[in-house]
Amino acid sequence: MMTIRKAMLAAALVITLIAPYPGRVDAATSVAETHVNAAVAPQFSAKSVQGVLLSSQKLAGKAYIVNFFGSWCPYCRKEIPEMVALQEKYEKKGFTFIGMAYKDNEHSMPDFIWEQGINYPVIMADKSILKSFGSHVSGGIASVPLLFAVGRDGRLVAVEPGAQTREDLEKLILKIMQGSAKP
Repeated sequence: MMTIRKAMLAAALVITLIAPYPGRVDAATSVAETHVNAAVAPQFSAKSVQGVLLSSQKLAGKAYIVNFFGSWCPYCRKEIPEMVALQEKYEKKGFTFIGMAYKDNEHSMPDFIWEQGINYPVIMADKSILKSFGSHVSGGIASVPLLFAVGRDGRLVAVEPGAQTREDLEKLILKIMQGSAKP
């Protein structure tokens, strides 16, 4: 009887971890599948965990990807090294990632940033940020990873749910660095 309960609890845990990402255990959605109609990118202003004031206004003219993640999320942890490498490759060309820590511990975030070698700004996502970005997602922001790609013209190019591969991230970076988003 105890073995059956343990098995049921283990199954429930697995379902809970996978349910937010149906059919997305390691697969990435094609960038073409989630284009948005070139809406103006969500507005935000916040101080990063690293102490830098960052805002959508300060990012004007720059291509960027806002990545909602959790230090507790295994899918997020898997894609962070890819983002670190791509940040290094494209930062001098006018691109940056911005991490938005979702439902995370603000006090342990500096250690997480250091451990992961994160080389881009990380902001603790507050209610205002969740509302601003959540208005572009059906049902708001309810799971991570979730990214928002913004072109140099300040328009939202894509919203991508779930973990992304390095190849998908790089394709998206090149697309948003080209200039204007096309509806």
